[in-house]
Amino acid sequence: MKALTLPVYSQQGKQLKKIELDGEVFDGKVNQDVLYQAVLMYRANQRKGLASTKTRGEVSGSTRKLFRQKGTGSARAGSIKSPLRRGGGITFGAHPRDYRQAVPKKMRRLALRCVLSAKANDQELVLVEHLNLEEPKTKQMAGILTALGLDSSTLIVTAEVAENVIKSARNLPRVKTTLADLLNVVDLLSYKTLLMTVAAARRVEGLWGERLSQGGSDASLRSVAASADN
Repeated sequence: MKALTLPVYSQQGKQLKKIELDGEVFDGKVNQDVLYQAVLMYRANQRKGLASTKTRGEVSGSTRKLFRQKGTGSARAGSIKSPLRRGGGITFGAHPRDYRQAVPKKMRRLALRCVLSAKANDQELVLVEHLNLEEPKTKQMAGILTALGLDSSTLIVTAEVAENVIKSARNLPRVKTTLADLLNVVDLLSYKTLLMTVAAARRVEGLWGERLSQGGSDASLRSVAASADN
């Protein structure tokens, strides 16, 4: 597959150069069915079955029979933990449920590539040479986004943790920062524009490209990809 050529901008919004990105990651075919399954899995795995009740075997109390079986004129009764009595167990009550869904690793990687390709094809992917902030300044980050023409919701992706970038962007509405290793389909679909550093784009190529770079880095890239998928 042919490489995708995209411009790279400075923090001031000036075009510096053009680079080629892996076409399999950033210029592939968008599979709507795979995207649906990936979003469904992500949402389901975030759910927590918190509703919980206790059966008669789990509530506290004595198991002694309350009174003799016959001769009292009353209906027969077992222990005080009977569901018929106040404080007793619950019959057919709710219990914690696991909503997790499993999706094959290849499908998860394909879903990420589909979203990245859609962003690139719709001109919603912007590459910046680097994001260097000497101190956390919300105004400075807002100025960078304005210079790049990003006036809608934006997901900022970096290759490594950049504290000043995170702190400068966290107070901006509709802006989120994340690492290339932690990219997921839901975040990519939740923000209109994707702002990536060149290092982050190269990181994404290594993690989710179908053909990893040749040489001694193959094993390390596979291990990083495995840890990211888990």
